[in-house]
Amino acid sequence: MAVPKRKISRSRRGNRRSHDRLRVRSLSPCPQCTEPRPPHRVCPHCGAYRGKIFTEQESVS
Repeated sequence: MAVPKRKISRSRRGNRRSHDRLRVRSLSPCPQCTEPRPPHRVCPHCGAYRGKIFTEQESVS
């Protein structure tokens, strides 16, 4: 079994783990309803994407 010859310093360990962080989801405003939505996705609020409606919104009464 391979055993390291030297202890890995905190700096090297941190550099290796630098990509393991959580990322903030980017949101862009919907041009139809101006609600925040993920880019390149159908708007969950109004159902529009690139000027077209893709989902039917049910009216709640």
